[in-house]
This record gives sequence, C-alpha cells and structure tokens, in this order.
Amino acid sequence: MTNHTTEWSCAETSTLWTLYLNNSMSACVLRYFLETVEDKQIREIIAKAYDVASTNESELKAVFWKGKYPLPIAFSENDINLKAPRLFSDTFQLSYVLQMSKIGMVTYSASLSAVSRKEIRTLYTAFLQRTIEVFDMTSDLLLERGLYIQKPYTVIPDRVYLVEDKKYFSGLNPLVNKRTLNTIEVTHLSMNIETNQIGMLLCTAFSQTAVSKEVREFMVKAKQMAHSHIKTFVDILLKDDVQAPMAADYSVTASHIPPFSDKLMMYHNSMMVAAGIGNYATASSASQRTDLAMKYEKLSSESALLAKSGADIMVTNRWMEQPPSTADREELSKERE
Repeated sequence: MTNHTTEWSCAETSTLWTLYLNNSMSACVLRYFLETVEDKQIREIIAKAYDVASTNESELKAVFWKGKYPLPIAFSENDINLKAPRLFSDTFQLSYVLQMSKIGMVTYSASLSAVSRKEIRTLYTAFLQRTIEVFDMTSDLLLERGLYIQKPYTVIPDRVYLVEDKKYFSGLNPLVNKRTLNTIEVTHLSMNIETNQIGMLLCTAFSQTAVSKEVREFMVKAKQMAHSHIKTFVDILLKDDVQAPMAADYSVTASHIPPFSDKLMMYHNSMMVAAGIGNYATASSASQRTDLAMKYEKLSSESALLAKSGADIMVTNRWMEQPPSTADREELSKERE
C-alpha cells in the first residue's frame, strides 16, 4: 500500500508528542519504585511496567529522529533521585501501576483511533497490547492477594424492566425522592472514588517532598480537592445503602527527601487531573439521573480551575513544553514583509 504523504498529520504529531512525555515520566517514576519496592512479586510487575515504559519511550524517540522532528525535553535522570528513601508502600505501588495501565489503555486506544499512518498504527497497537499485559498481571496479583478494590455487588434482576416514566431521569428536585442508582451509575461512582484515592495519596507524597513552597501548597490543595470529591461520591452511594469501595493498605512514609523533581511532580499531577476530567465527562454522559450529571459537571469545573493554577506554576518556572502548533500564517506574512 502506498502512503501518499510523508508529513505527519496533527493527530499523529500531537499523539506522538503526548505519548513521549507520558512514557518518559512513567519510566522515571517506575525506575524509582524499583529502588524501593520490597515484595518480590510486586517488584517483578513494576520491572515489567518499567520495561514497557522505557521501550515505548525509545521507540517513540526513534520515530522523532526518523522524521527529523524536534525531540521533546520530557524527563531524564535529572528528574529522579534514586537515593531517596522509600516514600510509598508496596501495595500503593502495585495499585499505582494498575491505575496508570488503565489510563494508558484509554490513551493508547484514543491515539490509535485518531491516526492513519500504518507505521504509527502498528506502534500504538503494540503499546496497547503491552499495557493490557501489564494490566492483566497487576489485576491478577491484586486479586490473588485480596487487595483488588472490588466494585459493589448487586442482586440479579428477575426479569427485564423498561423505563416507564420520564421521572427516571429526574433528580434535581430536592422535594422529590430520587430513584435508586442503576449499576452503570454505581460503576462510575466507584471508579472515580478509586482514581481520586490514588491521586490523593500521590499529592500527599508530593506535598511533603516538593522543594518549592508554591508546589507544596498546590499539592495540598489538590489533595484536599481529591478528598472532597471522594466524600461526594461516597455520600451518593451510601444514600442508597451501597457500600463504597475503599483502598487497602495504601500508605506514604514520613520522608521529606524528594525522589522526583518539582517539574515531574507538577506534570504528573496535570496528567492525573486531565484523566480525571475525562473520567467525569464519561460518567456524566453515562449517568441517567440529572443530579449526577450536574454533579460531575461541577466537579469537572473545580478540576479545571485546579489544572489552570497548576499550569500557571509550570509556565512561571519554565517547566511546561508547548505542544506542536499549526503555522501562524499572519506572523509568516509579517516576516515576509
């Protein structure tokens, strides 16, 4: 098959750029985890995840070089301190790998669906397959250890039910009893509790190890927001007597020695917030009770404001790389004059 263009499309450029930064950051975090993890089985999974991230980074780098495209600065050994003491429990590290593999599967699937070039599709397919393998390995070990955060169970219906009334979609009127949650809504509420738990623990660790006071204060705000969102979702479940999923043995040590640069921690937070906003958008569109959809929109707005304040910090400190842009035709015209 002949490829009639030698240039990258905007979709190919943007996804290659984003995936390079993400894998570069992940490789740094996982490399540090390998220095501190104690459990042998968990270490094998972290080693596998690190191998995937570093391989992906190398393959993406080769694509940039082949296309003679400027390589993003991203992250390097300058952004990690392998001599820093243990900061996270083994259980947290394992659950972190699970959460990041979930984000990876979503990101790689979306990237794959956006591009057209055969070699890029082949590359993203390989990334997705590797990430699924890590996801399976991590899920299996968590289940084996009894540490997997199970979604709430429900009774099996005795027959098929149809929506008989438009009130099924209501929920904003405080004087009217809301219908009970359906299983789709419970699933999304549970998933968003899990992701915020991981985010809250990360921000806790980042807030006590960041060098900059500004970054420490930002991480405290992010931690408080994650805690608030968890409470919101838990309260909704408990009102319907649905048990909220809670984390197992997640813990952060009292170390103040930073294993990661402030730049890496800020980027990591921005990536997690962006993933969270995407999760909220998906949950909002899937939730058929209007009060839930409105709640997700409100929480998304809070997350967006936090992301903006974080972006301001990154710009001030020259930590934010600008994504590839389209040509500024007006500016080019001025240069010609």
